[in-house]
Amino acid sequence: MSAKEFTLDQLRATLLEGAGTDESVDLDGDILDTSFEDLGYESLAMLETVSRIEREHGISLDEEAVGEADTPRALIRLVNERLSATQTA
Repeated sequence: MSAKEFTLDQLRATLLEGAGTDESVDLDGDILDTSFEDLGYESLAMLETVSRIEREHGISLDEEAVGEADTPRALIRLVNERLSATQTA
């Protein structure tokens, strides 16, 4: 994948900027397969996060696919698939 790859660190920063974090959650830990709900991010926080990702990267993500991306790993994969499709178009 190119230099435009979306990373876990970028997701962490976007989550913190858009919605903050619960003091009991360690975003620096191994969170790839932890559900956003378990990380303390409800649907409104995720809408803000996805909106920021779309604006910052100039992409549009399918709402249904976003709804199914319930872990950081799944959301990162979704964003990178869209970035890749945009780069090859």
